[in-house]
Amino acid sequence: MKNSLSNEASLYLKQHANNPVHWFAWGEEAFELAKEKDKPILISIGYSSCHWCHVMAHECFEDSYIADIMNKHFICIKVDREERPDVDQVYMEAVQMIIQRGGWPLNVFCLPDGRPFFGGTYFPPEDLGNGLVPWPQLLVRISDFYQKSRDELTENAEAIRSNLLASSASSSGSKDFDLADLNIAAQGICGNHDDQYGGFGQAPKFPQAMVLNFLMSMRDHQEADKALRDRIDFVVAQTFKAMAHGGIYDQIGGGFSRYSVDAHWLVPHFEKMLYDNALLLESYVRAYLIAEAPLYRSIVEETVEWLDRDLLLDCGLYASALDADVDGEEGKSYVWDLETIEQVLGPASGKAFSLAYGVSQKGNFEDDRSVLALQDGDYAVRDNLKEARKTLLNFREDNRNSPTRDDKVLTAWNCLLATALAEAGFYLNRKDWVAKARHIVDFIDSNLTHTDSDGFSLSSVYYEDSSKRIPGFLHDYAYYAQALLAVAGKVDWLEAGASSAYINKAKSCYAHIESHFGDSSASGFYYTAKNAEAPIVRRKEWFDNATPSGNAMVLHVLSQLYTLTGDAGYESILIKERSFYSQGAKQHASAIACSLEAIAQYDSIAVIKTNDESNIESARQILLKQPWRRCFVFFDPEIDFQLCIGKTCFPKGMSVENCLANYSQSI
Repeated sequence: MKNSLSNEASLYLKQHANNPVHWFAWGEEAFELAKEKDKPILISIGYSSCHWCHVMAHECFEDSYIADIMNKHFICIKVDREERPDVDQVYMEAVQMIIQRGGWPLNVFCLPDGRPFFGGTYFPPEDLGNGLVPWPQLLVRISDFYQKSRDELTENAEAIRSNLLASSASSSGSKDFDLADLNIAAQGICGNHDDQYGGFGQAPKFPQAMVLNFLMSMRDHQEADKALRDRIDFVVAQTFKAMAHGGIYDQIGGGFSRYSVDAHWLVPHFEKMLYDNALLLESYVRAYLIAEAPLYRSIVEETVEWLDRDLLLDCGLYASALDADVDGEEGKSYVWDLETIEQVLGPASGKAFSLAYGVSQKGNFEDDRSVLALQDGDYAVRDNLKEARKTLLNFREDNRNSPTRDDKVLTAWNCLLATALAEAGFYLNRKDWVAKARHIVDFIDSNLTHTDSDGFSLSSVYYEDSSKRIPGFLHDYAYYAQALLAVAGKVDWLEAGASSAYINKAKSCYAHIESHFGDSSASGFYYTAKNAEAPIVRRKEWFDNATPSGNAMVLHVLSQLYTLTGDAGYESILIKERSFYSQGAKQHASAIACSLEAIAQYDSIAVIKTNDESNIESARQILLKQPWRRCFVFFDPEIDFQLCIGKTCFPKGMSVENCLANYSQSI
């Protein structure tokens, strides 16, 4: 046997192609060999921009002594979690059941049929005195246990499999969702807010866009009283400002890192992911419409600039991530010392910049270097340093190596970005951004969908230099339908009458979801299609993680399709599906925030129709002064001007101003 990863398209798998470990890619070959040789399987899961994945690879998988142990006792499979989120999802939950935590690298030990019996995350090559079992020692222990206590391992594996099935199970609720539970959910989330530093909980802190979006949707909801509205305003303002000022935001180049290792948002885990930035882009647009804070607008504009500069591919779609490491050192291209800043900007300007961004001789990071974080709350201070930031960015790009980019195109993440660009472009008067959103969904339609007698299918992954495709999962279809609807809602601003084609595609996409992912006997949609091979168990994803759950996004799609078509079938499915979330709203609202947002918005989606293109621009100007809500703006040759909100349509022919006064009052 030998390492078989060299011909894979995935950058992460290619990063392990020269390991002395005899890695297999995920597939039948490895499982058949494990059964033939009667060896346990080791499944190691990660992604290209993961710092600790690189650390364990260097310490363990590149070591010939350790590799010999792995090759002798195990069939070893490497998985790119971004290519195969279905595999990652199942084994991550299994490891969380076993050790009560998870993360990447994810290393899972399984029976030859793939059922897991033990696992963990990072393991060191030797005893470091931190309580972690050395990887070689663990390998030998598990191999020995597999030979001597097979029955016990099989019993454990079957128990884990049963628990995986149980955690995914659902049933239709006996009654509809009580809207009062939205209030309870919002209050519970606000109660977990860090009022000093912003964000939720303690370190590490992740930017929770779905949670913030739900709170903003509840700010003016009919169930919210003044005390809750005031609390939401404080929570949202505190968190958005803290993230924008902190080191989690690249103050020089724009864009957000994946999370902050501390409670202050100061020191990030430096990898930058497309999904985080797509989600936060839309969230900051919504926050801007509420507060009209110039800081939020700047964050949006700078993030789009970063996306176009560092992630945009020749095909017009966006790469998945930038690595955390540069030259084997985490964050090397992003941190600064006082001397370098003064050399680049000059002594006086350098001192002023360093004071504004918290750079000191001692530093706040390793080796007396600093992560930049804006210290002053006055936006004018930041604005006045715009040219200095540009100068430092040019220096950084000219004199430092850039992080490795993973050019894998993920359908789901690009659809999140398309949705964000459509919204941001419309409200910030950037038709070119709406055009970018349109290009993304058009490219997916042309290159990643396939139509046959069974309808159409969607691929999850696209590589510019490879024909490899992976069948789409629930979130791919749901995010794509949402992106089509987001583009439909704003594209008539670019081209009158273009929206209908995107709505029809969204309807077809949802029809595929219902027929291939639906469960006729219970709530929820399966993560994998009915004709796809699911790892171990076929599950449903209920909870948001770093991205919204597929089931949550289906709720958003259903509510919009019902608003646009009046088809009661969409509404009946939505009502059935939302009943599942009643208990969760009271117990773990943060984990289902995207679903709760869909429930909160379902009957207040706005549709504007006009036969005068100038009215679209007039409406846009007025909507810019209103809190965000999901809104479709259509060119209709038969209607002078009309506004509908949910199930209520105001009389045709009212002036734009009078109609939108009703829009404001209905919020």
